[in-house]
Amino acid sequence: MTEMRWDVAPGDRPKIPASEQNATSGFLVYTLGLLLAVILTVTSFWVANTSAIWAPGVPAGLTVLAIAQMGVHLVFFLHITTGPDSSHNVLALAFGVLIVFLVLAGSLVIMANLNENMMMGHPELMNLQMQH
Repeated sequence: MTEMRWDVAPGDRPKIPASEQNATSGFLVYTLGLLLAVILTVTSFWVANTSAIWAPGVPAGLTVLAIAQMGVHLVFFLHITTGPDSSHNVLALAFGVLIVFLVLAGSLVIMANLNENMMMGHPELMNLQMQH
């Protein structure tokens, strides 16, 4: 019988010898992660489509559920934990978040610049139409 290990995070794989590894423990971790992800997804759809929640609070509720969903994916599927073995994964995740932020921020700056410089105002349009 396998004893419960309390020094391991929920999504982290414990360091046990290959002779003692149990295939069902990994299956249970992924199944629990899937179950939590499905519950959070269904709850998000319910929050978005219900009138039981105060309408201005819906975006805040969806934000909380999205952050919880990301946490479930990081812990149960990507096995990102606070352990020393996970430092490279955390750095890679931080770098990915930085790249996504830079791409989004750069795109918004470019679109704002294009909107300011390429769009003609209403008086200029009228002048162009009068000339033809």
